Amino acid sequence: MLRLRTRGSSPSVEGRHSGIAFGPTSLSCTPLSLVAVLRKYRGQDLHTNAARWLRRPVPHAAEPKPSLTLGTVDHAPEPSLRHRPIRVLVVTASFLPELGGIETHVHEVTRRLVTRGDLDVTVLTTDRSGTRPTSEKYEGFTVLRCRSYPKRRDYYLAPAIYRHIHENQYDLVHCQGIHTAVPILAMLAARRKHTPYVVTFHTGGHSSGFRRRIRAAQWRALSPLLRSSALLVAVSRFEQRMFQRACGLEEAQFRIVQNGGDLPAGVGRSDIIPGRIISSGRLERYKGHHRVIEALPIVRQSIPEATVHILGAGPYEDELRSLISRLGLEEFVTIEFIPPDDRERMAQTLGTAGALAALSEYEAHPVAVMEALALGVPTVGLDTAGIGDLIEEGRVEGVPRDASPETIARNLVAALEGRHVSSPGNLPTWDLPTWDLAASDLARVYMEAIRASPEPSSSGMRRA
Repeated sequence: MLRLRTRGSSPSVEGRHSGIAFGPTSLSCTPLSLVAVLRKYRGQDLHTNAARWLRRPVPHAAEPKPSLTLGTVDHAPEPSLRHRPIRVLVVTASFLPELGGIETHVHEVTRRLVTRGDLDVTVLTTDRSGTRPTSEKYEGFTVLRCRSYPKRRDYYLAPAIYRHIHENQYDLVHCQGIHTAVPILAMLAARRKHTPYVVTFHTGGHSSGFRRRIRAAQWRALSPLLRSSALLVAVSRFEQRMFQRACGLEEAQFRIVQNGGDLPAGVGRSDIIPGRIISSGRLERYKGHHRVIEALPIVRQSIPEATVHILGAGPYEDELRSLISRLGLEEFVTIEFIPPDDRERMAQTLGTAGALAALSEYEAHPVAVMEALALGVPTVGLDTAGIGDLIEEGRVEGVPRDASPETIARNLVAALEGRHVSSPGNLPTWDLPTWDLAASDLARVYMEAIRASPEPSSSGMRRA
């Protein structure tokens, strides 16, 4: 029997190898049993000593130096990197046309990174359907897709991820997202290859209570791999603090690169629809769309023209439509799906809102909220996770996590009437994070991770 025991905040391993739990699933396994599962699907012999990699020090992942500041890294570039672009492999479980915050983040930063000229970026992702191109050009970079299994579950078991990293030469591997089997395979392969790797967490919520409860144990089980990373990237202060506590990681190993909020130029708020409340995000219960629907009848007592427009698609749509029908709100609540790569249409639609409702139970750093703030849309958000950071900054009006429909309605009415102190109209928008800033900060993370000297920058990337 193998056990993962914790002493304080630092995990210790009993038995022959450490446990790995990964999600967003209830699946829990060790590196060796992960290999066995992958063999079941593809018969690939990845490596029988996977467990040993977790404990072996990686030459590229030296202890971070707290005294270092960005722009003053005290290592010269490797000679082989002085006369060619740095080869970076970005590994993510899914990419466009899939919908989600990670997909948006990877697309927005990658298409900007490749314009620098000193980075050669390839995106490696998966395809559960088996119908998408295995290789395609995407705005200046290549997207490679490999099969993941099973087809209709979110395990993302993809043996080719490991094989591709092991058989090809990259200067740096960047894991975008931490929930699935994909980053585990990528980190194991990078360790075996002696390639430095960076991890951006991009944590998210889940409608399953069980999966939410096992998250802390999942992060602790991944801590040996996370400790071996060159750097760890959080998208919010909340996320950084959470992983520090859960995994006993050093603060100096973290950098914060926030999601951008900028949308296509020229899109403004000239066509605001009076009383319109927008709730944006995948149609899952934890996203909280049902809460704004429940509050709408109370809002309409003060603002009779109030309506709710939900932007998204997902498995919870039938339940939402049943709720709309049960409350007799068919004329006042609409649901629309906007393709994730149609940024102009998304911007135009968000610009029609009188207020944004961000009532998700968990968002590390919500892209939809950042986009609304960039447009100057007053926002009411649940005071939890990354939205709590924005409430603390005074950008979002907060309501408690257990807020009643009456409390939510009262705050939405105030937002629609322009009575919120935290309305973006009362705060500068020039200092909001942008995708250009995120890409610049991430490039500096890459340079630091491979011991290169980054160019001087005034980007102001936060050091945790």
